[in-house]
Amino acid sequence: MGESSTRSTLCFISLLLLSQFVSAAVEDGLLNNGDFETAPAGGFASAVAFGDGNKSLPGWTINGTVELISSGQKQGGMILIVPQGEHAVRLGNDAEIAQVVELEKGSEYSVTFSAARTCAQLESLNLSVGSASQTVDLQTLYSVEGWDAYSWAFQAAEEEGRLAFKNPGMEDDPTCGPVIDNIAVKKLFTPDRSKDNVAINGDFEEGPWMFPNATLGVLLPTNLNEETSSLPGWIIESNRAVRYIDSDHYTVPQGKRAIELLSGKEGIISQMVETIPQKQYSLTFTLGSAGDSCQPPMAITAFAGDQTQNFHYSPTGNATRQAANLTFMARAERSRIAFYSIYYNTRSDDRSSLCGPVVDEVNVWGLSGSTGLKARGALFLGLVLAVVASLLA
Repeated sequence: MGESSTRSTLCFISLLLLSQFVSAAVEDGLLNNGDFETAPAGGFASAVAFGDGNKSLPGWTINGTVELISSGQKQGGMILIVPQGEHAVRLGNDAEIAQVVELEKGSEYSVTFSAARTCAQLESLNLSVGSASQTVDLQTLYSVEGWDAYSWAFQAAEEEGRLAFKNPGMEDDPTCGPVIDNIAVKKLFTPDRSKDNVAINGDFEEGPWMFPNATLGVLLPTNLNEETSSLPGWIIESNRAVRYIDSDHYTVPQGKRAIELLSGKEGIISQMVETIPQKQYSLTFTLGSAGDSCQPPMAITAFAGDQTQNFHYSPTGNATRQAANLTFMARAERSRIAFYSIYYNTRSDDRSSLCGPVVDEVNVWGLSGSTGLKARGALFLGLVLAVVASLLA
């Protein structure tokens, strides 16, 4: 074999090894046994509850009492809810499941999971990867199904992370606790700011993982960190969640994704956009209905800089969307835009599932000439004053 051939072979082997190393990071989608449908050793019937250190739950490590439940399973007179498929896990007092995932250091990821509460009125889940953590409140039921899908974002500090779900509660009945199912991860990308639009991800196309067969959307709970968000560019600065919806199951004004505002003033999305002080801007967006039988009236309050305006959803004819506009003067180098629903809406077909108006196609652009006109006006005033001063001299 010639020297050039040997070099080519070594180069090919190196590239192959490198590609395997690079692709080691977790792929978008369901985690290893993230739906808990992989049978433990001995089958599902042989594994009801696991204790500390038990490794019989494929893909996961366990601390505390963790129960593998089945669809239709009863506890007393209550049927336990399995969000998807035939199986899920329930976390007892202070119990935890965890899985080590390969990550790309410095990248942002979003975790999507389904959860339901069981015995207690107020249950919660603590999610963590390394030093990053957040507690998700499961008190509010946003759908009549008895469960919801949630998301949480984090930035990878290392090439490997231990993703953990923990029940921080301590109930009198140690078997009580939240049910978890369908755990997936997606690597996030923050869209570039366009030349004509200073809002980031205004079309909401970049967001958390959504399962193709999930019909309830994904709830985005409170998140005040604009640097790490399941909805890149946006924060959820309220006590309640907003819903991330897709065009496969909802009516979306444009593209494949949008935001449905829930819980009135308790569900707010906002973004700080880069602006030029004393320059006029226009905030435009599309207001719509998700097509989920949401009862009218529907309306939102929009904020842009120091301006506020209410917009009522009143489409004409068969239209399912309407354009809205709010003009404001920037007072600083960053200006806040925000939206919330004015009303607490529910669906007409069950009157308990929360719903609301849809926001999409958010754009913020400078109005041409506003800064230039002010500059020319100031220059003209300066010349007039100079002439007057010279005449008085």
